[in-house]
Amino acid sequence: MADEKSTGTCIACKRAFEFDPRNVPTILIDPETGMPPGLTVLGSLRQATPEAVARSTDEPVCPQCVTKTQQYQAETDSTPKWGTWP
Repeated sequence: MADEKSTGTCIACKRAFEFDPRNVPTILIDPETGMPPGLTVLGSLRQATPEAVARSTDEPVCPQCVTKTQQYQAETDSTPKWGTWP
């Protein structure tokens, strides 16, 4: 069976890219806020509400953003913060 391909938009950089839906890295995003559930607009963490988690969807991340994140982590020994990345 041939690989199934889809086209979507990277949640981090907003570029369109082609991916295999079974293998693409994703981030859970609340469509009401545009951020992961439990993350405030100021970048601080809070307990995610069950409603926010229920309405959230997995959004794809492109290979370039995954590579940039890995490079950033290797160079700084810390993870990028939402809202300041990439």
